Amino acid sequence: MNPYVATTENITVRVRPVYLDGQSDIMARKFVFAYSVRIENHRAERMQLLRRHWYIRDGTGKVREVEGEGVVGQQPIIPPRGWHDYVSNCILNTFEGTMEGTYLMRRPNGELLEVAIPRFALRAAAN
Repeated sequence: MNPYVATTENITVRVRPVYLDGQSDIMARKFVFAYSVRIENHRAERMQLLRRHWYIRDGTGKVREVEGEGVVGQQPIIPPRGWHDYVSNCILNTFEGTMEGTYLMRRPNGELLEVAIPRFALRAAAN
């Protein structure tokens, strides 16, 4: 499967979602998804990821917002022409949904940049 991709001012975010059948429970309406993210810094300066802001939409259209510092407990500094990879997960109570959002990043001079996370689909048994 091709990743979902978005680029903002030479910062590229690639996301690959996967349904975790073994951790899901259809009868309990618990659908578990993992997603791997690669944040690529194509700039000539380092960038630090400070915050994340997610919009998680389930199959009924209900939206949940998640905000917080960093990603999986880190506020990584991504070197010029470097990248940062991480894996996280999401639990829905429907067979499908979507996620999208933004990262707040800081340039070396202290200026902030909001970077788009592409909308990606979560679908049970879509592996």
